[in-house]
Amino acid sequence: MFSRMKEDIAVVFEQDPAATSKLEVVLTYAGLHAIWSHRVAHAFYKKKLFFLARVISQVSRFFTGIEIHPGATIGRRFFIDHGMGVVIGETCEIGDDCTIYQGVTLGGTGKQKGKRHPTLENNVLVATGAKVLGSITIGENSKVGAGSVVLKDVPTDSTVVGIPGVVVIQDGKKVKRNLDHQDLPDPFADRCKQMEMDIIELNEEVNRLKKEKEKKSYVDSNI
Repeated sequence: MFSRMKEDIAVVFEQDPAATSKLEVVLTYAGLHAIWSHRVAHAFYKKKLFFLARVISQVSRFFTGIEIHPGATIGRRFFIDHGMGVVIGETCEIGDDCTIYQGVTLGGTGKQKGKRHPTLENNVLVATGAKVLGSITIGENSKVGAGSVVLKDVPTDSTVVGIPGVVVIQDGKKVKRNLDHQDLPDPFADRCKQMEMDIIELNEEVNRLKKEKEKKSYVDSNI
């Protein structure tokens, strides 16, 4: 237990340059508190003490602003940065070395039974405000861009952005775990730029046709 706690603290220093001391991390990092509380709640959940597990989960939510259902399965070195508003559903499965930021929802899309929440494989990053919904899988070493809504499986070594989420990078290379999740392609902006270019071309074509019509009218009137 204590080795896992030391590992959790070490991940904070690895991922957050604002961390200055172990005492600060242990006493003030809500994401760390939420993860530790979840381990206790999950242990009771596996023993079918559902009420007690849920009470621990809700108390943790009250103090941290992070809601993790006690049924969720979470791997090692999981890091929640600025976790206010994070929601992790009952049947979520999170692998090792994953990182999520504030406002992230790993939720379901309906009232169906069974597996209804996402699976994050190892080394996945989900950026601020992203929503990953349904029984889908985010492949290893992949990133979900800030504010994205992901409703379909994401392949390994990919970057997905937009509403709904679109895979914009998939080159087979490992995506490093870092904090540069703001520097991602924007397919919506790219589409708007393409539409603007199409409108300019259409205007040029309309003006060309108008000139041809005026020229033809002038010739006809002088015959």
